[in-house]
Amino acid sequence: MMDERIMDEPMMDESSQTIDEAQATAAGETSTSGPVYSALMNDIIAALRTVFDPEIPVNVFDLGLIYRIDVKEQGIIEIDMTLTAPGCPVAGEMLGWVKTAVNGVAGVAETNVNLVFDPPWDQSNMSEEAKLELGLS
Repeated sequence: MMDERIMDEPMMDESSQTIDEAQATAAGETSTSGPVYSALMNDIIAALRTVFDPEIPVNVFDLGLIYRIDVKEQGIIEIDMTLTAPGCPVAGEMLGWVKTAVNGVAGVAETNVNLVFDPPWDQSNMSEEAKLELGLS
């Protein structure tokens, strides 16, 4: 017999994870999508933390430039990210750095990085660690 509670819950793509969920996973909290998924997401976040904005000494994840990480079937990863400013001189390069870093994670077959500007980035997107590092907290 099927649990009625499950029937009443909205259908979500189990491969999607919001940044809040990704940050919770990175902080060691349990993911609702299982240990393999959590391990993969932790590895993706660790890879993103190796990519730094050349003008700000903080990685792109803690800087809040990563808006969405979506793990699709067969190891395909979709990432939405933004820039601190639309006129960033290394925009194209930074997307490539993110793609290369995530493609290096075991279990990732392909990474697609989308540049988005909605919502615009601001300092509230930064992690507390990044704010402390930059003396903003």
